[in-house]
Amino acid sequence: MVDPLFGKLSWDSIILVQEIENPNLNLLITSGAAVMIPVGGVLLIALLWWLNWWKPLLGWLTSVDHKKIGAMYIIFAVVMLFRGVVEGTLMRVHQATALNGGFLSSDHFNQLFTTHGTNMIFFVAMPFLIGLINIVVPLQIGARDVAFPRLNQISLGLTGAGGFLITISLLIGEFATGGWTGYPSYNGKLINPGVGPDYWLISLGISGIGSTLTGVNFAVTIYKMRAKGMTFMRMPLFTWTALCTSILLIFAMPPLTACCVMLGLDRYLDFHFFTNDMGGNLMNFINLFWMFGHPEVYILILPAFGVMSEISPTFSAKRLYGYTGLVAATMCIAVVSFMVWLHHFFTMGQSATVNAAFGIATLLIGIPTGVKVYDWLATLWGGRIRFTTPMIYLIGFFFLFVIGGLSGVILANPTLDYQLHNSLFLVAHFHNVIIPGVLFGILAGIHYWFPKVFGFRLMESYGKITAVCWIIGFCLTFLPLYPLGMMGMTRRTVDYSDPAYVPLMMVSGAGALFLSLAFTFIVILFWRSIVNRKKLAIPMGDPWDGRTLEWWTPSPAPDWNFAILPEVHSRDPFTEAKKDGTAYQPIEKYEDIELPSTTYYGLIIGVLGCGLGFGLVWYIWWMALASFLGCVVTAMVYGFLPKKEIVIPAEEVRKVDEAWRAEARESQGVTRDDESTEANKGLARPDALPAV
Repeated sequence: MVDPLFGKLSWDSIILVQEIENPNLNLLITSGAAVMIPVGGVLLIALLWWLNWWKPLLGWLTSVDHKKIGAMYIIFAVVMLFRGVVEGTLMRVHQATALNGGFLSSDHFNQLFTTHGTNMIFFVAMPFLIGLINIVVPLQIGARDVAFPRLNQISLGLTGAGGFLITISLLIGEFATGGWTGYPSYNGKLINPGVGPDYWLISLGISGIGSTLTGVNFAVTIYKMRAKGMTFMRMPLFTWTALCTSILLIFAMPPLTACCVMLGLDRYLDFHFFTNDMGGNLMNFINLFWMFGHPEVYILILPAFGVMSEISPTFSAKRLYGYTGLVAATMCIAVVSFMVWLHHFFTMGQSATVNAAFGIATLLIGIPTGVKVYDWLATLWGGRIRFTTPMIYLIGFFFLFVIGGLSGVILANPTLDYQLHNSLFLVAHFHNVIIPGVLFGILAGIHYWFPKVFGFRLMESYGKITAVCWIIGFCLTFLPLYPLGMMGMTRRTVDYSDPAYVPLMMVSGAGALFLSLAFTFIVILFWRSIVNRKKLAIPMGDPWDGRTLEWWTPSPAPDWNFAILPEVHSRDPFTEAKKDGTAYQPIEKYEDIELPSTTYYGLIIGVLGCGLGFGLVWYIWWMALASFLGCVVTAMVYGFLPKKEIVIPAEEVRKVDEAWRAEARESQGVTRDDESTEANKGLARPDALPAV
């Protein structure tokens, strides 16, 4: 019987109460994590109160500035990364001690690998890359903002609502136990009638809608808002990868949303889309999920490829080698990524002919990826390479991502896949692609573009230590999983009886502790950089001798990005302007600039999304209905309200822009030798080498 007021919710649903009533080690660990939510909330409120930051915080939450929204996506991802690293470390340490048992129960372990995978894919990697695209693309194409700023804020609100649901599951109830793929064989109502699967499908459903809207927003922005003269073949590579990612988001996210809706109908209204009777078919879910799931890999990794395409020419002081080839390779990867989904389930009953066709398609996707690696290496060849933090990530990427790609080639062969399927070899391959390919790229990108948003560089010393820790930690944690998989150890194993696994599992467990250390250094990196922000300030905006438009602005970039919208005549417009001495010359005429005003639209939708999801999970129907109607009414009200614009007077723009240009003309700048010193105030003395 469901309570009309509280639904399924009761005191026993709260993890801390369960620990008091039935104390045990597993609940103690879960309670330790759960208690961090209220304690963290109280500490955050106290900190905001003490520093009197309520007003600035509200200013950020209601802002539609693409840079601030991008930064909030990244802050959200860092918070969720903390949870993901803790969960991953706990699993690896448990497995290191799991010969004939371990300290975690099987149910707790199942929840851990499910939340870890779901969290890292949907609430760490995706917010990271969407945040970077938000920050960089409008600046790179010479626009003032994205095409639909308010929609951008709503997308962030929906992502935050999904993150809220997966986080609150720590404190109230439980999470799913069927892995991040959520197969109905584990998440069906008959198998698991609890709230865990509902948390999974509703958090993904809500955040998935936000991601689809984000894809539409980015695609329209790149199609319609490029600077005059910026043809497609003059777009920076990062913008190209953002465009392909946007197209992937538009076409790949709807199958996931459909999966969530149909599974929800199965669970809530006894439909039979994915059951084994009454006309249902589990394989429909699996096909739909992987029609999203494999393009998702490239949704994550293409922006990271774009980051590598930006930092390799910048930190080798050369033009990017093979621009046209890189564009073609990016487009090929985007298209072929929709044709390989079946390789995720070679073993599930298809004919040998079908498996062979998808195996060949999977092998083909390695060709454009190889082209990219070749072009990045050729860009570095003969250049004046500086071993900055982004370059260390790039070096780690070269070695480790190529290993991950080659192991993918092995798994693309159906005959070999039959032997290695569901083994730790697969876990090693997946992490070998995602961590060096995506996470290293994103961290390199954050280090590279951080000054453009906040006006100061991140400290190189801590940045390099952090990068080395990630590389070493990854190698220790995941490379041992290859031989373990070939020895027959299966994935998601809570315990084992073969002592031969123990030595390599111990190495993997030690590596996980190293990854925790790497995350700790990220926190130290940001903290020490904020403390030393005055010494690290780069007000003139070009700390790395950049080549593209985003570096042709002060740092932090003003709300309007550019005093006048730029006109482009080449692929490297800023480099060309620096060469001919026109980069910082005075502008004759300024005009008023119109910007969208702040709004509570996205914040309200985000809060209502939390209420809708929580109400559905716990069968609190009045809450779900009220939240849904609230979303509808909010959309109608904001739809009828007249649009408010903020007008920045031309005189104010002139004052800011002329002061910046005058300071740049009067400054001597620094050479690349002094790039990491306090003398670097954001004016580069170019030393570009001719292209090879």
